[in-house]
Amino acid sequence: MASIYLTFDDGPDPDFTPRVLDVLGEAQMRATFFVIGTQAHRWPELVRRAAKEGHAIANHSFSHRHPWLMSTRAARTEVRRGAEVVSDVVGRSPTLFRPPHGRMRSCMREEAEQTGQKTLLWNLSAIDWGPFGRAPRIAERLSRIKPEDIVLMHDGRNEHNKPDELLKVLPQLLSELRARGMQSRVCS
Repeated sequence: MASIYLTFDDGPDPDFTPRVLDVLGEAQMRATFFVIGTQAHRWPELVRRAAKEGHAIANHSFSHRHPWLMSTRAARTEVRRGAEVVSDVVGRSPTLFRPPHGRMRSCMREEAEQTGQKTLLWNLSAIDWGPFGRAPRIAERLSRIKPEDIVLMHDGRNEHNKPDELLKVLPQLLSELRARGMQSRVCS
């Protein structure tokens, strides 16, 4: 089977993360969850559930502040504190970091490296947010998944995300991926 890498950002979310985990479990697929530190601190049981079910837990910063709108010191702190929360919740340090909004700053990449994290972005987005985040459009974008793709989706509502729309298409997507000989793996 060909490998793909499903990733979910901005969680955990008490309404949507359990539903995403249920769908992944039914399809026997694994994913990487890039969690926000404040959310992971607030709902640690959801992060622990994801880890227990074989999903990878990664750092998506402490509070999801836009990287370009803060000082270098604050940006470094976002990376470090996010990693600390993940470590506290799951008992091991994250090995991956994804900057909020995919907006990279060299100081954040350096801080991630200094704390043992590799920065990982994506090459295909569901665009499950904003005005284009409707189920038919999400399904159309996700139909383009090819082997080795790193796919960005959201299990956290945050500001503009629409995990409710994503969940309308996720079960069928996972079924179609399996039929096409693809298996989702955790990122490393």
